[in-house]
Amino acid sequence: MAESARAVALRCLKRIETGGAYANLLVKQVLDTTALDGKDRRFVTELVYGTTRMQRTCDYLVDQFLTEKNKKKLEQDVRLLLRLGAYQLYFLKTPPHAGVGETVALAPKRVKGLLNAVLRKVAGLDEAVTFPSLAVELSYPDWIVESIQANIGVERGEAALRAMNQPAKATERDDGYFQDLASQWVVESFAGSEGELVLDMCAAPGGKATGLAARGFSVVASDIRLKRVELTAKNVAQLGSDVAVVAADGANLPFSDNSFDHVLLDAPCSGLGSLRRRADARWRIDKDAPQRLAKTQNALIASALRVLKPGGTLTYSVCTLTKSEGEAVLEQVLESDVKVTLLDPPQANSELKEQLETRNGVTYLYPEESDAMMLFQLRIAC
Repeated sequence: MAESARAVALRCLKRIETGGAYANLLVKQVLDTTALDGKDRRFVTELVYGTTRMQRTCDYLVDQFLTEKNKKKLEQDVRLLLRLGAYQLYFLKTPPHAGVGETVALAPKRVKGLLNAVLRKVAGLDEAVTFPSLAVELSYPDWIVESIQANIGVERGEAALRAMNQPAKATERDDGYFQDLASQWVVESFAGSEGELVLDMCAAPGGKATGLAARGFSVVASDIRLKRVELTAKNVAQLGSDVAVVAADGANLPFSDNSFDHVLLDAPCSGLGSLRRRADARWRIDKDAPQRLAKTQNALIASALRVLKPGGTLTYSVCTLTKSEGEAVLEQVLESDVKVTLLDPPQANSELKEQLETRNGVTYLYPEESDAMMLFQLRIAC
């Protein structure tokens, strides 16, 4: 008998939980080995991404109906089945005969009774569940909720957290490439003139580099990891874009001083503004990551400023919402020995302008219609 969509989803959840697999990479790999039709493939994707993203909320829902003894001896596979059932019943509003029955059917005989009893009680819950905290309600680690609300305010922080629990969007560009509006905004904000030479330092998968080439810039796209360089080259070739792709360590660029008119540094970051894109990211990031990554970001900026021509510009962007990776990074650059001028805040089209706010020189794009982004632009002295 062919494997059901729920069975495939459970198999994926086990590999994510116990094997450390990345949800966005795993789901496609697993689906390509099945004979599921388009509808069931979409259902598997929803179940895996949704259950992974909302696992803390699902655990809270089922734990109300488990004894302390059951909680302590609960096997991981049973926990995953309870999460899978709870996600269907509470978030997808799946009818109990399917959400309970089909999920229980995947369980070993010895735990079918427990699963059936708990999931039927979850099915009886209404929307007015009282959660002990916002972090439990929205299924985030406590530190992420605390960090985002501390950085951008309680109300705006909650709105951002809720938005990042919604499915990711991607907009098709004129050249057929699908890209989030936040990344397109970075390209639109880029200062410079047609024909000038641009280095995109951390370019993979190449969306911004090809977007800059479409604006008429001469673009060199670099990345440190070979697989990411290959992916960038593949996307460049598919779009027929005039971009030179190279492997290079951004902190030790193999270019002479004063080589480029402009540098785009879309730096490695904690990714706290793009959590909707990676269902498991919130459970992988540690609370020290923003401070740790800020050191990398400052090193990359120093490298970028070295290869800029006098009067050239640096555009710095990160898809996160922490001051340590935005305002604190900018402050350190401005206090360094390199003479730079902070450029005026970039604008946005009508679709995004309500999401913009500039604070202490950094422009924040909040995650409402797009991913979040923080950006500032500098001009090096002539």
